[in-house]
Amino acid sequence: MDRLDVIDTCTRMAWHADQREWSDLAEVFADKVLLDYTSLNGGEPVVLTPAQIVEGWEGALGAYVATQHLIGNHLVTVAGDAAVCTASFQATHRKDDDSLWTLGGTYRFDLARTGGGWRITGVVMTAAWSDGAR
Repeated sequence: MDRLDVIDTCTRMAWHADQREWSDLAEVFADKVLLDYTSLNGGEPVVLTPAQIVEGWEGALGAYVATQHLIGNHLVTVAGDAAVCTASFQATHRKDDDSLWTLGGTYRFDLARTGGGWRITGVVMTAAWSDGAR
């Protein structure tokens, strides 16, 4: 059961972001989250609150007409109240001129079991390829 709950939490991150369900998106995260998107953006990993993540993603993803983040091939390891889910992803972003920017790679999610269920404590996105202009 834990394995399915972990996968569901990770899937909900992508779903709520694509559906622009910002308050629901915030609920998949722990109080502090280590985000590492350095393979795409450079810089350093950051530790953010759910509100800070939502604010950043609402601005970044809101610049697109639509997005679709597909996550699959989940590999889950549960050890007590901690879990790691590694998964492949493909993310397509449609711009207002109907052009697309698509990228693929892997996510590593770190999660903790809380009284409210599994929450994401860390996300490492490793981009492997992209197509189209960002």
